[in-house]
Amino acid sequence: MIDPALPLASAGPEDRHVPAPDDPAAVPPSPPPLIIAGHGTRVNSGAEAAYELVDRVRGLLPGVRVEAGFVELTPPTIDEALGAVLADSPAAVVVPLMLGTGGHVREDIPEAIDQAKALHTSATVVRTRHLGSPRQLIEAVHERIAQARGDWPAEETDVLMVGRGCSVTEANADHVRLSRVIFESGGYHQVLSGFIQVVRPSVPDILNQYYASGSRRIVVMPHFLFTGRLDEWVRGHVARFQDAHPDAEVRVADVIGPCDQLAQVVAQRYKEGALRARTTMGSPAYLAGLLLKGRKVVVVGGGCVARRRVPKLLEAGARVHVISPELHKSLLALAEAGAITWHARDYRPHDLHDAWYVLALTDSAEANAAIVDEAESRHTFCVRADNAEAGSAWTPATGDTAGVTVAAITSHDPLRARAIRNRFLEIVSEEGL
Repeated sequence: MIDPALPLASAGPEDRHVPAPDDPAAVPPSPPPLIIAGHGTRVNSGAEAAYELVDRVRGLLPGVRVEAGFVELTPPTIDEALGAVLADSPAAVVVPLMLGTGGHVREDIPEAIDQAKALHTSATVVRTRHLGSPRQLIEAVHERIAQARGDWPAEETDVLMVGRGCSVTEANADHVRLSRVIFESGGYHQVLSGFIQVVRPSVPDILNQYYASGSRRIVVMPHFLFTGRLDEWVRGHVARFQDAHPDAEVRVADVIGPCDQLAQVVAQRYKEGALRARTTMGSPAYLAGLLLKGRKVVVVGGGCVARRRVPKLLEAGARVHVISPELHKSLLALAEAGAITWHARDYRPHDLHDAWYVLALTDSAEANAAIVDEAESRHTFCVRADNAEAGSAWTPATGDTAGVTVAAITSHDPLRARAIRNRFLEIVSEEGL
């Protein structure tokens, strides 16, 4: 492969530069520090939980400086924490510790970053996406609900998912969408959405609606990261409802808390941001040529992207297994000819057994994330088509000419990679290299 950051001319043995021990080029760049940008709380136990999460994230990111900053109430502020790390580092990654994309994510955190950068104008600061509701946090919600409902069967339990509520419609809609995901993946009798502030339906609204429909077993899930005033308000609403309706039983689940699942999501967001923070260094990928002849490669998804990738894998001599309920017609022809092994069903974790290389090419972000996680646990490199930064390998733009294969990888710009590849091909062809 050819890295576009390198010159085309190759150096002979006498030209090779061996860095001296004190040469900066001999020292690999340090990973950028991480600032976890939280909300802040007046409740001490909530602040302590936030710092417990910071410690967990540090354990998942050895060698990375991890600090916390807060929008309000809990010191230090985000700009103070960020300014402190930028005094020692040319770059940093900020991960919003927020479940939804409300005002803090859209306004307060960017403003804090701008304040810190005003004092460090040459610094690179990457703000990642908020946490959202990835698989790990959905698992954590189900665990909290299960702990609260105890011996109640799931199918006899109604769940109230309580969101923060804000003036941003998209954030409120995301909470309603999450409730649907919890309903379909948990097997509960009903799951409805309520909010603790700003918008309706409120917690009392949904509790009364459940009671009027005959529900007498209700689990209230405060969908917050840590305990605080919002959690206390939810419990207050429930206590008042319970006093007024003694024939119903309402159990309040714990908040998500500083658990392993939350730490894993924060670490993943950091890794996505750290790739972007290194864009001034060229592509962060380590270029290597995979010799796949006779080795098992698993492709999950049978659509247009798979149609482009599979023939290249076959040219490399790989034993290709395609996992997909349906296949593109060109792939179907390959399956009928015996060139690939087609498993006509959805993906299962054991499909990656003995795989040397994996491509997650489905239309489902959740499925692709699960494939990447399983591949990671098996130490198998995995390309993720819908979110390249979340995978562990990237597919370069490649081309062949005059017995030479050239490849280009950039940082987040496939069109540029293809243009560079085409230019390389022109040079090789025109100059007979």
